[in-house]
Amino acid sequence: MSISDLVSLNLESPVVLAFLLGVIAAFIKSDLRFPEQVTSLLSTYLLFAIGLKGGLRLRESSVSELAWPVVITLILGVATPLVAFIVARAFVRLDTINAASLAAHYGSVSAVTFTAAESFARAAGTLEEGFLPALVAVLEIPGIVVALVIASRARQVRSMSSAIHEVLTGKSVVLLLGGLIIGTIANQEALTRVEPFFIGLFQGLLCLFLLDLGTLAGQRFNSIRRAGARLLVFATVLPIVFGVIGVFLASLVGMSEGGATVLAAMAASASYIAAPAAVRVGLPEADIGVSLGAALGVTFPFNLIIGIPLYSEIASALI
Repeated sequence: MSISDLVSLNLESPVVLAFLLGVIAAFIKSDLRFPEQVTSLLSTYLLFAIGLKGGLRLRESSVSELAWPVVITLILGVATPLVAFIVARAFVRLDTINAASLAAHYGSVSAVTFTAAESFARAAGTLEEGFLPALVAVLEIPGIVVALVIASRARQVRSMSSAIHEVLTGKSVVLLLGGLIIGTIANQEALTRVEPFFIGLFQGLLCLFLLDLGTLAGQRFNSIRRAGARLLVFATVLPIVFGVIGVFLASLVGMSEGGATVLAAMAASASYIAAPAAVRVGLPEADIGVSLGAALGVTFPFNLIIGIPLYSEIASALI
């Protein structure tokens, strides 16, 4: 497939179209917006379902099959926030605290971007690995912790331990790891009774979640405009760099073309659930609107529409 064919395949996906509908709704000032309780319920469902599906696949994976993918995921979890911090300071010209906030968001992972990439790779018929949801849990934490450590070395952050505790016990990590463990150890016969809900309905509920995210992303564009062109370049170019690194590392450890595409999308994504919660605690003086605006208003739609097909094309060329 050419890159244009891959982009078309992605744009025809219901989840991407649902997101675009949400963005359009925000631009035309529609009153389309889910209640907070519904959004919370949908995010809880998606995170737990991702973990549960990962646990089910882990049953079929050996330790030797998982070892190297976990190692390169940890490498990405440490390297991406360091690079993001340096670029945010030198190019975007943010102060230390706001650069660390941006590094936390771009060092962590977006579970929804992962899900969109996994669905894309399956539709393209290139995905062979079943354990990839486990890597989401591995990548969720290190980037945030590294960014908070960077900030603490630059100045005294009194709530450092509280912030790390927030990351480790936060909703996203607990649901991902909890679902992963349950999917791994639960009785197989009993699991088949909940599969229709957590697997069969997954794509439909994901569409609703992305519809709501689209409205939120559309509302964030003003924050990006105020921050300036440098942040816009950061939020589009850096994900491509991280995506290329992700594909390269995946190729080194023998992952499939689809697996490399998904890992690249994970590396290129930016967190808008776990990272904002941790930054609010650990870096309360940071302007969360800048980081969240870049992550959700620019990087998320960029990856969803252009990035994932681009990483697939790169993976096809390398693998």
